[in-house]
Amino acid sequence: MVKPSSLQARIVQKYLSDLGVLNTQVFQDGTSALAAIRTQQPDLTISAMYLEDMSGSKLIEVMRADPALTGIAFILIFSEDNPLYLDPVRQSGACAILTKRFELKHLREVIFTTLDYLNPGNLALERDNFDIENLQVLVVDDSSSARSYLIRVLKNIGIKNITEAENGKRGAEIVQEHSFDLVITGYNMPEMNGGELVEFIRNQSWQNALPIIMISSERDENRLAVVKQAGVSAICDKPFDPSHIKNLIEQIIAAA
Repeated sequence: MVKPSSLQARIVQKYLSDLGVLNTQVFQDGTSALAAIRTQQPDLTISAMYLEDMSGSKLIEVMRADPALTGIAFILIFSEDNPLYLDPVRQSGACAILTKRFELKHLREVIFTTLDYLNPGNLALERDNFDIENLQVLVVDDSSSARSYLIRVLKNIGIKNITEAENGKRGAEIVQEHSFDLVITGYNMPEMNGGELVEFIRNQSWQNALPIIMISSERDENRLAVVKQAGVSAICDKPFDPSHIKNLIEQIIAAA
């Protein structure tokens, strides 16, 4: 746990203890936390946004850029709801964002979300003739950290054949070149955003019936309404609950 305030750290530790999480270490700054993380990797890092030497968003950015640390689950505790500060964390692959003044039940929810990230379990498929290892999935997002986070979730549920695209334009090109069973895309991307990618697949691609899940931090209801009208199969918020993605994929496969 990375918390400059010892009082707040004790409160969170008490909540964690009530949930059965007893092995915690507390650091007041990101530098010392990173040194400890590199020495003995934790299952989960919980951080405040404002640290003595860096921000919580910078801490997760450093962790996601380090191949040895990129798979560690991360929860941010923040007191604001300002997209300017939160969007980088949402794009980085954080498991959850907790607002301050949260209660034990809220922490319990994000701990369970984290457990789903670490060990979501294999897909429960009703179709006996369907081999999950043959499922072809295209992941489209301009954030390499967001792609890495999602790909780990997909691999944990048994999906092996995953192709990456760094923006919607490249995603559209790949869809024209290869056959897929599912596309999972972000929304805000350069050159071609997720909404435009959905429109392309539905109106110009030879795979126009391809299921598409959008995972986005977009909050503009008008933009999301356009995406829904374009024919997206489902929309999930960032950060997302891995079990929700798992359930959506199960539903899509069952309906195919």
